[in-house]
Amino acid sequence: MQQNKKLFSAFILLFSIFSFSFAQTADKDLVEEAGKSGIVLYWDSLSNTGILEKNNQHLVFRPEQNFVLFNSTKIGYTDAPVITEGQIKVTSAFLSEIDDFFAAAPDSSNPKIGAIIIDPGHGGKDPGASMTHKINGKNVTVKEKDVNLTVGNMLSQMLSKAYPDKRIIMTRSTDVFLTLQQRTEIANSVKLKDDEAVLYISIHVNASLDKKAKGYEVWYLTPGYRRTVIDSKADDDPTVTNILNSMMEEEYTTESIFIAKLILDGLTAQIGSKSASRGIKAEEWFVVRNSKMPSVLIELGFLTNYEEACCLNDKAYLQKSALGIYNGISAFVTHFERSRGFTGTK
Repeated sequence: MQQNKKLFSAFILLFSIFSFSFAQTADKDLVEEAGKSGIVLYWDSLSNTGILEKNNQHLVFRPEQNFVLFNSTKIGYTDAPVITEGQIKVTSAFLSEIDDFFAAAPDSSNPKIGAIIIDPGHGGKDPGASMTHKINGKNVTVKEKDVNLTVGNMLSQMLSKAYPDKRIIMTRSTDVFLTLQQRTEIANSVKLKDDEAVLYISIHVNASLDKKAKGYEVWYLTPGYRRTVIDSKADDDPTVTNILNSMMEEEYTTESIFIAKLILDGLTAQIGSKSASRGIKAEEWFVVRNSKMPSVLIELGFLTNYEEACCLNDKAYLQKSALGIYNGISAFVTHFERSRGFTGTK
């Protein structure tokens, strides 16, 4: 995961075309040949994309396309892999290319998370969901905007303390109204260094006509939704730009799913039996489909459920929720920075 500036500058500087004096046949079994060199293949059947990984370096490829993406920073041309009778077949030239890549000394600059955007949903004139319950003998109106902000500020303090070298950015830290567009503009306008990446975490509370509905869940962008994550220039080759965008978009989706799972696990560990996990889910929420980075939306619980509303009105419970989210983000940051940005899963 890298910023667009680095991707395109690397593309311009390092893009190369491999020419061959004779046609080669894709007759080598990639799984078998990669295994001989200790290279692990990860395959995403949904996006029809493969990732080759060794020593925390990775190469992304697609069948029938002669583009490969090295460590999310360099683009090269080589023979296109093909799928034959359920097997990924490649040419000897393709194998030689990947062997050279993994044999070379890795770049000393490691990708890192440079900024984390925390977006407490709603605010100001927009209260979000709300419900009045009798709690400890008093009528208490639990408002989504207040819960979101409380957890967001708690999370911001935890992250700022743990990562003084990273920018922890709140879209709002007080009870103010922001449009959805303003929220994503804040995220998309963050300036990063070439080796830095950014995450977007949106915090919300659920509501339902079914008063028995309860539980927390984490959402990521539907993989089938197509969005533009790379800003192209007038003189860029549109074919190359489209392929680059598609590769980066799928990488963001993979990372978003990974973040969602880690946050869900973090919430489960902290909340315990007081609520139930509803799992990770995919949806085309505005803030996740318009943010050009890995992004997730968290629903902390149902304020329309009496028991859960009592929890959401309890600062100790919200502190546990913030800690669960923090632990999930922290686990992702550690994995991302130690693995040079590789988040593939089998």
